[in-house]
Amino acid sequence: MNAPIIPTDALPVWPANLNEIPKEIWEREDVYQLELERIYYGPFWHVVAHTAEIPNPGDYKTFFLGERPIIVARGDDGQVRVFYNACTHRATLLEPSAMGNKSEFECPYHRWLFNNRGELVGCPAEDDYTVDFQKGDFNLLQIRTAEYAGVIFATASDETPDLDTFLGESKPYIDKILGKDGDLELLGYQKVQYNANWKAYFDNDGFHAPLLHKAFRMLNWQGGKGRQFATGPGHIVFVSQLTVPSNPEFLKDPSIVSFKGTDPNEGSVLVALMPITGIIKHLDMINIRFAFPSGLYGTEVHYAYFARKDDDPEMARHRMRQGANLIGPSGLVSMEDAAIFSRIQQGSRTPGYAIFQKGVKDKRNIWHDYKQNDETGNLPKWEVYREVMGFQRSA
Repeated sequence: MNAPIIPTDALPVWPANLNEIPKEIWEREDVYQLELERIYYGPFWHVVAHTAEIPNPGDYKTFFLGERPIIVARGDDGQVRVFYNACTHRATLLEPSAMGNKSEFECPYHRWLFNNRGELVGCPAEDDYTVDFQKGDFNLLQIRTAEYAGVIFATASDETPDLDTFLGESKPYIDKILGKDGDLELLGYQKVQYNANWKAYFDNDGFHAPLLHKAFRMLNWQGGKGRQFATGPGHIVFVSQLTVPSNPEFLKDPSIVSFKGTDPNEGSVLVALMPITGIIKHLDMINIRFAFPSGLYGTEVHYAYFARKDDDPEMARHRMRQGANLIGPSGLVSMEDAAIFSRIQQGSRTPGYAIFQKGVKDKRNIWHDYKQNDETGNLPKWEVYREVMGFQRSA
């Protein structure tokens, strides 16, 4: 990894108590730049796509790894590759579209042409280039990738451990959500830009849901049984019981809160992967939240909804309606989150610390048994964040 870009004596002072987080880290540009280097371009795997988004040869989507633009492409040989979305000539953004199907990517500036395997196959006036010019030296810059359950991960670091080690105990719960085969079909997206630092989104906890979200109370979901636990390098798994609402008559279409293929005892399964990805099954909907930071005060999230390939049309439609109407960015049970993320950002301009309380058993040591609605399940990932960032605790 790169050397720190913040002088040691200017690093944030991290308190001795594990449940206290310095508010200044939400507001400092130098901290954000260090996060990009040590987390987004450091030894972490980042979710960039699912194979259902690019099922056919030539399919591609564009996305971001941190603030670096990337292309996730399935070549004409069927292999999925991830490239930096920049021409290797003069660094022009190569592909501006969100997704599509192409056999070649052409740079509009000087017409360099790359196939969907990332190989440079054509460039005008090649005879006038430097004497040692070889096309093979200018293929698109490829990024290390791995796949699990159809989820495509990318990392910019050679130091990142293998994907099995990174995912650890979260794998069986990803299987519960996506199916171990990952054999899904893309239904569509909802995309949103939150006016908050990525850590406000990253820090969403299990305590707030029945308190903030009115629909949780209306549907009587605040008292369900469940559990959460931390695993791997800062991941969190939530498994929650959801009872069938006894009073859905306030909805014009009660089917959006019905179970058609999911056991209510595990009606909600959420895997929050460090640093910023959510993989979720809530009732019957299947959702991956692809996210990336967009500057100090922005976070972009793409809510992608999926069906099983073997679903009949009625079940696929049910999953789509449930996902978009329940837990999307303006969903029935999640619409208040955007306002809270923004208010966290504004409140963090005041001095002091954000202090966790619900479920705190020990201020000086990490533990891993949490109630479903504790906020302290977030503390292990904050400790991973602190260690990776190199912030030392005070005595």
